[in-house]
Amino acid sequence: MKVLITGTSSGIGKAIAQKFLLCGHEVCGIDVLPASIENSHYTHFIADIYSSELPKIENVEILINNAGVQDSGRDIDVNLKGSIRVTEKYAFQPNIKSVLFIASASASTGAEFPEYAASKGGMVAYMKNVALRAAQYGATANSLSPGGVKTALNERVMTDPLLWEQIMNETLLPKWAEPEEIAEWAYFVTVVNRSMTAQDILIDNGEQAKANFVW
Repeated sequence: MKVLITGTSSGIGKAIAQKFLLCGHEVCGIDVLPASIENSHYTHFIADIYSSELPKIENVEILINNAGVQDSGRDIDVNLKGSIRVTEKYAFQPNIKSVLFIASASASTGAEFPEYAASKGGMVAYMKNVALRAAQYGATANSLSPGGVKTALNERVMTDPLLWEQIMNETLLPKWAEPEEIAEWAYFVTVVNRSMTAQDILIDNGEQAKANFVW
């Protein structure tokens, strides 16, 4: 299938692109940075999803909105408005089979930078709107809301022993997800899944579920 993924030069987006390539799909990537993937079935476009002219890419079957920034002053513009812009351009056409948004656990907890949490919360709400409109094509639309993921974006806390200990104490399973695990979820939700739509999936190692009983 023809897959379009935003934010493929690093982190979760790169891991998702590599998963689809490994499974034999044609992948197009959009990122503000140059390509970091070399594969004959991968095509890279350099663009800012919020402010640049978006490339002409026809017959997209799977669209994955992953590109994002954190505490940048542009979180709502890039994460939310940029994802809306990409989706409106590529998703609503007869070839579409699935649309996926990489949101965040902070979409439901609010426990992160204010504009970042707002941008991801808006993304989940917009996903449900997309599901309503994409249904006419027989397509699904869902979102993944990861908690902590081991990417370069989070190195500040990953490399600080004190902060890392505090973070691990906040989860039932004392760990963070690897980008490759989120990629497996992305593949399942967009390719294997046929019946789930308009849903947000929380992948946070039990951070929201943790509770201490005091008697």
